[in-house]
Amino acid sequence: MSSAADLAPALSALRAGEVIACPTEAVWGLSCDPDNDKALAHLMRMKQRDPAKGVILVAASIQQFQPWLAQLPLALHAPLAASWPGPNTWLVPDNGRSHGLVRGAHECVALRVTDHPVMKALCEAFGGPLVSTSANRTGEPPAMSATEVTAIFGDDVAQVVEGALGGNANPSTIRDLATGKVMRS
Repeated sequence: MSSAADLAPALSALRAGEVIACPTEAVWGLSCDPDNDKALAHLMRMKQRDPAKGVILVAASIQQFQPWLAQLPLALHAPLAASWPGPNTWLVPDNGRSHGLVRGAHECVALRVTDHPVMKALCEAFGGPLVSTSANRTGEPPAMSATEVTAIFGDDVAQVVEGALGGNANPSTIRDLATGKVMRS
């Protein structure tokens, strides 16, 4: 696990509205503050991503998602609790809490409680969820190392957090919470 001292530069960058890179369960990712207009717009430009697509939020615990889960029927909490932490992203009906660039053109927001030690430590130290999206430009393969992240994005990434990938062969499964339908396996 990363120490507070190791994470201090990344946390400063996040709080300053910058984009950082960090290892995740399967690939290297880009993260930023999910409430910061400047950071989200910069992330979309970096990735050349259509803002209508939205991005995933990751948290250290289900408790960090409580503002996003408010008003969600209690019966719908069970699948979340049963599958987290882990490589399971759920499309949860947006209750108005999500930034437009996080949600994109969708009525849902994508949420995952991570079990990756670096991402978990970052979310804990940040005090809430972070955006987590693959470190790549749209249509290109995701970065699999810190070196690849730097080669792709250069100075557009404010900090690169050291750590190893989590060992998952594929990105998280994405399911619709209302229907259970798998959107990405």
